[in-house]
Amino acid sequence: MRTLRIIALALIAVGALFLLKTNFALADGLVVIDCPTINTPPPTPCPPNARCIRPTDTGICPAYLRVKNHNVTVTIENQVAQTKIDQIFVNDSDSVLEGTYIFPLPADATISDFAMYVDGARLEAKVLDREQAREIYENIVRRQRDPALLEYIGRGAFQARIFPIQPHTEKRVEISYAQILKIENGLVKYVYPLSTEKFSPQALGSVSINVDLKSQAALKAIYSPTHNISVSRENDFHARIGYEASNVKPDRDFVLYHSVSEDTIGATLLTYKPDSGSDGFFLLLVNPKVQVEQQQVVAKDVILVLDTSGSMSGEKIIQARGAAKFVLEQLKSEDRFGVITFATGIVSYAPGKLSPASERGDAIRFVENIQASGSTNINRALLEALAVADKTRPTIVIFLTDGLPTVDETNTERILENVKNNAPSNVRLFTFGVGDDVNTVLLDSLAERQRGASAYVRPGENIEETVSGFYAQVSTPVLSDLKIDFGGIETYDAYPFPLPDLFAGTQLVMAGRYKNGGATKITLSGNLNERAQSYVFEDLNFKTTGGDEFIAPLWATRKIGYLLAQIRLHGENKEAVDEIVALAIRYGIVTPYTSFLIQEDADVLSQEGRTTAGSSVQQNAPSPTSAPASGADAVNKSQTNKALQEAQSAPASSEGKVKYAGDKAFIMRNGVWTDTMFVPEKMTTTKIVFGSAEYFGLLKEHPEWSKYVAIGEKVIFVVSGVAYEITSSN
Repeated sequence: MRTLRIIALALIAVGALFLLKTNFALADGLVVIDCPTINTPPPTPCPPNARCIRPTDTGICPAYLRVKNHNVTVTIENQVAQTKIDQIFVNDSDSVLEGTYIFPLPADATISDFAMYVDGARLEAKVLDREQAREIYENIVRRQRDPALLEYIGRGAFQARIFPIQPHTEKRVEISYAQILKIENGLVKYVYPLSTEKFSPQALGSVSINVDLKSQAALKAIYSPTHNISVSRENDFHARIGYEASNVKPDRDFVLYHSVSEDTIGATLLTYKPDSGSDGFFLLLVNPKVQVEQQQVVAKDVILVLDTSGSMSGEKIIQARGAAKFVLEQLKSEDRFGVITFATGIVSYAPGKLSPASERGDAIRFVENIQASGSTNINRALLEALAVADKTRPTIVIFLTDGLPTVDETNTERILENVKNNAPSNVRLFTFGVGDDVNTVLLDSLAERQRGASAYVRPGENIEETVSGFYAQVSTPVLSDLKIDFGGIETYDAYPFPLPDLFAGTQLVMAGRYKNGGATKITLSGNLNERAQSYVFEDLNFKTTGGDEFIAPLWATRKIGYLLAQIRLHGENKEAVDEIVALAIRYGIVTPYTSFLIQEDADVLSQEGRTTAGSSVQQNAPSPTSAPASGADAVNKSQTNKALQEAQSAPASSEGKVKYAGDKAFIMRNGVWTDTMFVPEKMTTTKIVFGSAEYFGLLKEHPEWSKYVAIGEKVIFVVSGVAYEITSSN
């Protein structure tokens, strides 16, 4: 196989009529495999046991090639994006195949240059405008009876001929193109058409997207609504973004937003309002600088509370020492600290007081001599920490334990009550459970009530890495006791609740609902070194209709996570369960109460089914509150709830049982992908035959509906109260 290289080629718009005579197998772009037509003998023997992609074909050819690896490298600098694609796909058949590669362009992309090599050979590539691409896509859909490609109607494409594809060999394709990114409402948006990988017959071996983002102005928001990305901020002007996965079939385009601002704290607003008669959804991104001036940093107190009971012996106590040393080494000059260890009794570095950062060396030597023995006195350890907290300074308590309370007070509710009665309002409590033998209800409740967070170090994971990674995020607070005023816009149901403190280099993602739209100013207020501070963001706009559809299911995911956490920590009530069920059905989110969503015979679409779903589950299945508070299952539940509460992107497809398009969810019912907004006894469907002139005419008139029909050959979707049903025949 020859080595591929990327070169620049001026973009020339030319036709591609010969594609209309071919059938397509799809890699990242579309790798087109030629199959014989009826009454035409195949040019080469077709592989055995392969599925024909057209029902009229007499030969049998593979519909899709397997994608092995797909790696994307992107450089974005001052709104110019350079994208390089390196992917390998495989001919698993016994035959030599021929085909064409077609790559759907990002929507509204203006490509400045493009180059393509296959196994080291430069290929002539043609660029299709939107109408040419539409004709190609519609032809593929007719031949394959697979509407998935209709998702790309409205986009241009480029394509090139690929042959031969030898049996049991790999083809390596490299593509490079440049584009100028648009900016809207202060946000720059980059899109990579990753969802074409869903056409691979098998999961990808690996997929990765790495973005090197640079700007002359300071970067603020960096956010993907589609994928769980990692963000490493080198400084205020440079960040690296990564997404990696293996054994997956991506089903959505990769979308990345970023904004720039020279302000100390930046705010970016995204909104979505389905129509003028409905309430809207908003997403607010708040970002402080990565590098903050010393006078803008909040002087804080840090209290380490470490479990040194006998169960912490061995590797656990070694890692706990390392975590404590890391925190002490990261203290700033104006910070103070305390170190408290607990087993049967309590041992402190400096009993009854906080020490200046200048004493960290002595404290590190104290930590190095910690030994593990004895029982677990959680109640007294927490009260000892709270007793030395200074009510006038922001205080972070890092509490680490690997067990259940075994001495002194062991009742969970009384421990929580003791902490509540003794904790100053300025204390933020962050809990770390080591292993699975911890009381998750206790640790989660402590963190929730003291506006901190809980985390778990599972067996085999590293305590030092988890704690040090967390502390690196919260070591530089820039604003505490946050409040947000949305001006003349009435907002409600916003999450997270309550708002966390703001730390340098982090990002607050807030999702909520709003009433009427319009322009407004948003005021962010809080405390900085005991002084009130406020930041005003002018000319932000809540849309009166339209916008970013992904916000609705993202908001629903976060609200469901919040409600599940409340039920788990404070007990079940009918109103919360009913709300979870309603939201989960509407947005296709699988929860302990709505696992029936992925059961094809479950009645959740009828009015009666929707009404009784929650109550029947409560009667016939264990309540989340009845589950054990400790053990692997309890830790799993805690982490699942947290993932919902802190979701950064809309839900992803669940084992092929739930699919998403825009703000809609579809579930399989009687062989039909059905919009969860469809109520059978109240709606009559308007039937349209798949692949008919009426079918394609509907999409030409309403291209925004293409994402719904791309779900499958048989689909029911609801728009403005009207139900449309795509059928395979009259």
